Amino acid sequence: MSFWIDTHVHLDAPELAQDVDTVREQARHAGVAHCVLPAVERSNWDAVRLLAHRHGDSYALGIHPLYTGRASDEDLELLALALQQHRSDPRLVAVGEIGLDYFVPGLDNERQQRLYRAQLLLARRLDLPVILHVRRSADPLLKALREVRVPGGIAHAFNGSAQQAQAFIALGFKLGFGGAVTYDRALQLRRLAAELPLESVVMETDSPDIPPHWLYTTAAQRAQGVPQGRNTPTELPRIAAAVAELRGMSAQALAEATTANACAALPGVRQLLDEKRL
Repeated sequence: MSFWIDTHVHLDAPELAQDVDTVREQARHAGVAHCVLPAVERSNWDAVRLLAHRHGDSYALGIHPLYTGRASDEDLELLALALQQHRSDPRLVAVGEIGLDYFVPGLDNERQQRLYRAQLLLARRLDLPVILHVRRSADPLLKALREVRVPGGIAHAFNGSAQQAQAFIALGFKLGFGGAVTYDRALQLRRLAAELPLESVVMETDSPDIPPHWLYTTAAQRAQGVPQGRNTPTELPRIAAAVAELRGMSAQALAEATTANACAALPGVRQLLDEKRL
């Protein structure tokens, strides 16, 4: 069996809360050896940390761009304190999920940028990689990364251009691919998944978000009572199989490569896995 790292899972999400232990165990049986749990705001920092410890996974602390509207300046101070407090925790592997979102209307872009840059500075100070939210925002994200250098990380759910992909790679980032790559109409994304250097690719589900095509139902179907399937980390091997097919390689080879890539992007994960093997 191939063993996988899901580099982006929101196990604390309400959709998974009632049976999260079962969800994680099912994923383990499917070959998902490790999950990275990014936080989104102050209220769930403890939740992701405790879940990571409970299941032998890892976590990141940060303020997601979609939550910047309700994040206070005090939250930034508390994030700095939390990161410092848990810096010696081997399961804290990154600052995240942070970034910019220029797709969702109504967000204060200036505030997003201020909180993003402040969190980059925290990551640099604490020598931690970052997990980036990239949605119609690759160029401004890259601009800040060139000005505030951090120890790399992952551009999660990447869906930019080939040129933007190469720019992230040049700055030491890996690119996360998940359920969106399983849709035939996602031509540009599938081309990237097929053609980018193998050493730049990591796998993710973004569970419970971004379901693969076999779980998706249209608005019309949902109106008729057809439920959308629940996206969990158990879907990762099947999503990865789609990427392996696009690249013309075996799932086993992709598993080995993307596991190594995840460990390179998040060195704390490598340490956890090495200790587990001892």
